[in-house]
Formats: sequence, C-alpha cells, structure tokens
Amino acid sequence: MRARRRTTVLAATLLLALGAGPLTAPASAAPAPASAPGTRGLDTRALRAALAGLPDQDATAALVRVGGRDGTWHGSAGVHDLESRRAADPDARFRAGSTTKVVTAAAVLKLAAQGRIDLNRPVQRYLPGLLGRDFRPITVRQLLNHTSGIPAGDGLGNSFEELYAHRFDTLTPQQVVASAAAKGPEFRPGCEQHYLNINYTVLGLLIEKVTGQPYAAAATELVLAPAGMRDTYFPGTDARIRGPHNHGYQAVRRTDGTTEFVDVTEWNQADRFAAGDMISTTADLERLLTSLFRGRIVPQPQLREMFTVPAHVDGATYSAGLQRFEYEGRVYWLKTGGRYGYNAMIAGTRNLSRTLVYSVNSTDAKAEGMNPVAQRIAMAALK
Repeated sequence: MRARRRTTVLAATLLLALGAGPLTAPASAAPAPASAPGTRGLDTRALRAALAGLPDQDATAALVRVGGRDGTWHGSAGVHDLESRRAADPDARFRAGSTTKVVTAAAVLKLAAQGRIDLNRPVQRYLPGLLGRDFRPITVRQLLNHTSGIPAGDGLGNSFEELYAHRFDTLTPQQVVASAAAKGPEFRPGCEQHYLNINYTVLGLLIEKVTGQPYAAAATELVLAPAGMRDTYFPGTDARIRGPHNHGYQAVRRTDGTTEFVDVTEWNQADRFAAGDMISTTADLERLLTSLFRGRIVPQPQLREMFTVPAHVDGATYSAGLQRFEYEGRVYWLKTGGRYGYNAMIAGTRNLSRTLVYSVNSTDAKAEGMNPVAQRIAMAALK
C-alpha cells in the first residue's frame, strides 16, 4: 500500500533552495526578542531578506508571523494593490485556501469527542446514497487522512482562463461530490493515500448532517469562536473579501510575450466549501494553530488523530487535517493552501517551540512547485 505523492513536495522544494543568497530589507518588520541560552533562536536577518524586493514577478505582498519559545517575529512587505502601490496592510484578510481543512478536521474531531461522530463508522451510514453502490464502506477517519479512494470532483474548468471566465458562477458541494461519485472509486479504501479536496467536501456535508447547521455556522461554533478567530469567516457565494485585504493577482502570458497581472481578488469559491473556502488573517491562523495544539479546541484523545499518519500506507505523510514534515532535525505539522492570488501556510512543532504562519500574494498561486517567496520564508523560519 502506498501514498500518492503530490507534484508539489514541500520537503524537496525547501532542500533545493538551500543555496539561495541574502536579499535586502523588507518593508516592515517587528524584531524578535533575544533567544534564551541553548536555543537555536530566530534568524531575523534571513526572515527580513525573505521579504525583500516585493512586489516582484512572484508575489505582490507577503505577511509573516513566526512564534514559539525561540522568540517571535512579525513582518510584512509589498503593496496593497498594483495601482495605488501603497504599502500592504499587515493585518489584511486573505483567501486561506486548504488551511480550511484544519478547521474542518478539528470540527469533525470535536464532534467525535462529543459522541456525535464515530471515526470508525462508514460515512455512507451518515449520508446514505451520497456515493453509490460502487464504493466500499469508507470510514470517517479515511476521509480525514485522505485514504478514502474517492476521486476528485469536477470544477468549472481546467485552465486559469476557463476558471476565470466562471469566477462568479456557483458550483455546489453536492454537485462536486456527485461528479466524483459518478467516476467510481480510485482505489480500495485504506490502501493508498491521495490528497484531494473531495475528502473534506464530504466531511463538510457530514458536519452539516450531524449538527443540522450550515457548515459555516457549525465550524464557527465548534472551532473559530473557541479559538478567538474573530476576523475569519466563510464567504460561500460572496465573491468579495470583506474588510481590509490586499489584492491578489495572476500573471498571464500574452501572445506578444508580455505578462499581464490580472486582478483575481473577487472570486466565488463556493465549490471549495469545507476544503478551502475560508478567509482569514495571519493572526487568526496563529490563534488556530496554538489553541489547537494546546488541546483547547479538540480534547487530547481525539487530537492525537491530527498527529498520526496511517502507518499501514507506505509513504503516507497526511494525518487528520495536517501533514508531517521533518526539516533541520525538527518535525513540523503543517498545512498549506492556495487559491488564485493567494498562498498560505500554518506550521508548528507539536510542542509549539516554533510556529510559522504566512500569506503570500502569489502571482501564480496554483503553479507546480512552491512559490519562491514562500519558499524563502519557510526556509528562514523553520531552520
């Protein structure tokens, strides 16, 4: 049994970039306190260099928060938008992409702690008829750790141009699941690991069925409110980002060889649902990370699911909502997210000795490989 590897592998991209040289200073940064004797401390010079030169061809803005026992550091760089060129808002909201899955996983595990969901029970028992007869029983746990075997659902296009043309259209989660179910199973449940949004789309429907509330209301009550995430919300069919935000752009190559930066800030992301339709801030995602890891949202027995990868699947790295990543002798548990115009990541050691949250306004957020600016940030923060 094996894990299907995504073409974007964080470990590989970080290691390939170890030779990157220093750059100049960022737009603004909060200094880190001195490290205690015996700690590795934060490389604040590398963090400042990671944000230097924005906006550039890779990103128009970046917001970073690093924390833990070794000190704290906050930085921002770039512009609010390419027209005004005014400084990026360090407290801006942004599309958090697949970091939404951390909230969804936490909500499911909290419901499990309350006895309202059994992780070993087939999801077909909760949502009869959702997948059809071709699918073997799939447990809730297998959805959480991406070993379900449900294939990807359809979207509103395959290329950026197709998707952009439909950016104000609505594709419901039910339609996404129906398109996936029509394809039949990809593999037998529990035999492989394939990271796909569809697993968390189904979990969102499960949350709605069990709680009797819309996903957004249930996730807010179960996770966002206990974590103190007051600037985070789920926009649904609303294409806007409410409140202060920096614009997102996609670089598009013209036929004459020049590059156009298309504003992609407004976009209906309803089809991402419980897998990626969340708007947040770096401060709120840091609150989520620390509250969750300290057991303030999910009780410890269920929280262990977030730090357990399926041992029987070769090469598995995903747990419930997170991914295990080892770098420079430390094990981090992280989640990345990418929507057009925005890349995000939350990461931390299990004991919170080092944490990282960033939002990078990438000009090619869905490209293969890690955004160069995000890569520099991760290298500087996690070593």
